Amino acid sequence: MNTQQLESFIQVAENLNFARAAEILNITQSAVSRQINALETELGTKLLHRSTRTVTLTPAGISFLNDAKEIYTKLQFATAKIRNHEQSNIQILSIGCSNEADMVLLSKVLSKCRQSNPELHPFLRIIPHRSILNLFIHGEIDFLFAFKDDIPMRDGFSYIELARMKICCAVPAFSKIAEQKGISINDIVSQKNIICNSYEIPTKVADIQHHIEHFLTYDMIYYCENLQVMITLIKAGYGLGILPENVSFSSDIAYIPLQETAPISYGVFYKKKSNSPNSRNFLKIVKEMAYQM
Repeated sequence: MNTQQLESFIQVAENLNFARAAEILNITQSAVSRQINALETELGTKLLHRSTRTVTLTPAGISFLNDAKEIYTKLQFATAKIRNHEQSNIQILSIGCSNEADMVLLSKVLSKCRQSNPELHPFLRIIPHRSILNLFIHGEIDFLFAFKDDIPMRDGFSYIELARMKICCAVPAFSKIAEQKGISINDIVSQKNIICNSYEIPTKVADIQHHIEHFLTYDMIYYCENLQVMITLIKAGYGLGILPENVSFSSDIAYIPLQETAPISYGVFYKKKSNSPNSRNFLKIVKEMAYQM
């Protein structure tokens, strides 16, 4: 198994089109086919169903796709680290998040970091919650941005709070209740709700979702398994959603504080033994920003 095989499979799987994959990779379709065939032979299973008109993933292909992406990302990171030895001025710092919404606060930290140390190259990784903690524990991620209650504290871990986010009811901006200053659970259960069953949702927010779910009939609920899908459904007016404030900075969504709920802590986890110059510099910037927020 090599990077060319993985890259070819990922592009075909995401585009479901050999010609498009070949165009992106800047190689021929026959070369893409050879890479896929070699990968399937090595794995001993079919990853794709091919016909003259369509390409679809087999169950094995669906299962392998996320693993292929993770392996490919690790190989890229390993390559970057090797190159770093040849280019001593470039300093790499690995930063992990569990979803794209985390990038909102992270961009502010990185902007400050770039100004003070332009030679630092942040390697950003968006990884599902189930995997990200193990990578952090084993040192493949230097800093982990997450909600405090979602990451179990262990010996050797430290945490810096960057923000305390209100738990809100997210509604479409055109909704009649978008102008309200606050909203109660009693008000929410009279409306259609979007329930997101994903590790992207903070634990305390998920607990409130499940509490509200007990008061709703089946026809009052839209279920989804992805934060971006949830945000899209809210924008389209399919229902309300419980989320931390400003998860998506969009004029299409209004965030109304949920009454009788406490804010949740969001920040960065790091290991107490993070003694590299890069880590110390990054921590200094994070602490300065935490003090200002």
